[in-house]
Amino acid sequence: MYLCDQWRDYQVLDTGDGEKLERWGDVVLRRPDPQVIWPKADPQLWDGAQAVYRRSESGGGSWTFVQPLPERWIIGLEDLRFYVKPTGFKHTGLFPEQAVNWAFMRERLRAAGAWSVPPRVLNLFAYTGGATLACAAAGAHVTHVDAAKGMVSWAKENRDLSGIPQERTRFIIEDAKAFVRREIRRGNRYDAVVMDPPSYGRGPGGEVWKLEDELYGLVDLCAQVLSDTPLFFLLNGYTTGFCASVLKNVVSRCLCSRFGGKTEADELCLSVLSGGVLPCGTTARWLPDA
Repeated sequence: MYLCDQWRDYQVLDTGDGEKLERWGDVVLRRPDPQVIWPKADPQLWDGAQAVYRRSESGGGSWTFVQPLPERWIIGLEDLRFYVKPTGFKHTGLFPEQAVNWAFMRERLRAAGAWSVPPRVLNLFAYTGGATLACAAAGAHVTHVDAAKGMVSWAKENRDLSGIPQERTRFIIEDAKAFVRREIRRGNRYDAVVMDPPSYGRGPGGEVWKLEDELYGLVDLCAQVLSDTPLFFLLNGYTTGFCASVLKNVVSRCLCSRFGGKTEADELCLSVLSGGVLPCGTTARWLPDA
């Protein structure tokens, strides 16, 4: 597994009965997690939750605030800073398990050695910019693409909060597939790609996006936008039923046939204070031959 245990400002305190209890800085949140099918290890810990998200039988859900919370607050990891807040879809604007991937990408960029031109990284479905900040802080130039204007604005705020120079980033509000197709036509190339495609959604024209129908074609398309000597390709998956070997097969078929190299894939997990780990999706990483 890829175990994320780098955080000081974030911690999973306990899990059980379809929920997780997390500390975000000084704020303790209680959120649902359908993979947690075991009982709570330390029920007394849960009395400390300051806000609870509960699902509705009609779909969606809402927060109950046991104590007043700030509108948003800041948590940090090494030299990176992020605004977090409870949103209407139970999320907080950050997936902390991705820190293990940020460390991987930063290591790959630093291992590339000195460069006359900064490596170009393409971050698709880029959300609030965790991977964007990690790569830009390591010296890369990152093109950040997301179809949601609000998420792109949030990512810009995180960049400024982390003190990353503006010239290291380019923010694009657009459908990821449409953007990649245009970049291929223009002859623009990138030294690395990272993507976190959703399980289901609708495009700007109302078209339905289903990951099982789209994923292979999307990865194959993105392989065409890579430079001749790419540094890495990283694919995240949160879709239930998409195990690590599925992502590995997709990435291997699209990347290894063009560039050689190897693909590794495994679960993303977070350490839990009360014991065990919390599974948080899967990741496939392609690397060039050494």
